[in-house]
Amino acid sequence: MTGVLEGRATTTEPVAGILSHVLGSTRELRVEGFDGSRSGPDDAPVTLRVNSPRALARLVSAPGSLGLARAYVTEELDVEGDLYTALRAMSEVTLHSIPRREQLWLARRLLPYWREHRMPPPDLEARPKGLLHSRRRDSQAISHHYDVSNRFYEFVLGPSMTYTCAAYPDADASLETAQATKYELVATKLDLKPGMRLLDVGCGWGGMVRHAAREHGVRALGVTLSKEQAAWAQEAIAREGLSDLAEVRHLDYRDVPDGVYDAVSSIGLTEHIGKANLDSYFASMYAKLRPGGRMLNHCITQPHRPDHRHTDPFIHRYVFPDGELEPVAALVDAMNEAGFEIRHEENLREHYAMTLRDWGANLERNWTDAVAEVGVGRARVWRLYMAACRLGFELNNIQLHQVLGVKLGDGGAAGFPLRGEHGAY
Repeated sequence: MTGVLEGRATTTEPVAGILSHVLGSTRELRVEGFDGSRSGPDDAPVTLRVNSPRALARLVSAPGSLGLARAYVTEELDVEGDLYTALRAMSEVTLHSIPRREQLWLARRLLPYWREHRMPPPDLEARPKGLLHSRRRDSQAISHHYDVSNRFYEFVLGPSMTYTCAAYPDADASLETAQATKYELVATKLDLKPGMRLLDVGCGWGGMVRHAAREHGVRALGVTLSKEQAAWAQEAIAREGLSDLAEVRHLDYRDVPDGVYDAVSSIGLTEHIGKANLDSYFASMYAKLRPGGRMLNHCITQPHRPDHRHTDPFIHRYVFPDGELEPVAALVDAMNEAGFEIRHEENLREHYAMTLRDWGANLERNWTDAVAEVGVGRARVWRLYMAACRLGFELNNIQLHQVLGVKLGDGGAAGFPLRGEHGAY
C-alpha cells in the first residue's frame, strides 16, 4: 500500500498496522490512518486517528510520549472517545520509553515520512534559559506554567483555585470539599491556632493562606514566583475581607526573612527546586521557624530511586520545565539533615488520581471557553497532561507524599501529644 500525502513519502506498510505493532493489541483501542488503513476492533471504545504524515515524522524524531504528544497538540493525531481510556490502552508507550529495538523497527518504516514532513517542535514547548534552578531560570519555568491565564485556571480548577492534590474524605466527595479537606489536614498537622504566623511557600493562588486566616485566625504570608497568581490571590484576600490577616507576595522563597514563623507549609513547591537544592531549601525553611515550629512538605515523588530525576519528556517540555521528582526517602533525609525531627508521613497517591479526574472533567465542561481563552493547542496540552498524570498516579508511576517535621525546642521538646491521629499530632 502506498501512503502519499502532502509530499512524496511512501511506505509499503499500512499506517494503522505500523502503529498497532508498537502500541500493542487491545480491545479498547482502534487505529485509523490517513491512508485509509484500520487496525483493531470496530467496537473499540476509543479510536486513535492519524490525520497527517507529520504525526509519523514526529514519532521518528521523538519516539514515545513526546512524539505522540507533539502530534496530539498540533492536531496531527486525534483521539475519538475518552482520552484517559486511550492512554490506559497505550500505557506501555505513553508512560515508558519505547524499547530500543522497537524504536529502530519504527524508524525504519517511518523514515520516509520524517524526510518529507519533519517539523520543528511546536512553539508551546518551554525553553528556559540560564543555569538550572537559578533564580532567573526558575522564574521563567514557573511563569511558563502558571502565568497562562487566571481565567483558564478557573475553568480547570474550579472555585477553590487550588492546583495541588486534594484529600477526599470519601469516594463521592466533590472536588471543592476535597480541597477544603486538604487544607484542613495541613492546618491540623501544623496545629494552627489564632495569632500564629504561617509562611506558605509556593502558595499558588493563596488557598492555604486564605484557609488559615479564615478558619484558624492565623496571620499568613504566601509567596509565589508567578505574578498572575499573586495578583489573583491579593484580590481574593481583599474580596473575602482577610487583608488584616493574609497576604500574598510575588517573591522568591529565598528572599523571605528568617526566624519569625510558627509554621511553614510547602504545598507543591519541592518538585521545582531540584535535587541539588533540597538541602539548602530545607535549611532555609528551618531557619525561618521558631523553636517548636512545624513544617509540612507536600509534593509529588518518585515511588523508587529513578535513573533520572526529570519528569516525563512531554511533561518536562510542555507542563513543568526543569521539574525534578525524588523518592520520599530523599526528602525525609534532607529534612532530617536540616535539623527537623520527622513526626509523620503519608502517601495521597490515590487522591491525586481523583483530583486529576475532576480537573479533567472541569476542562471538558468548559472546553469551548478554555480554547477561546488560551487556544486549542494549549488546551490540548492540559487535556493530555491531566489524563496522563491521572493514569500515572493510578499505576504507581508517581506518588504524592506529605511529610511533617518539627524544629525541636529546648531540651528536645517537640510539642506533640503522646498520641494523636495517626500517632502524630
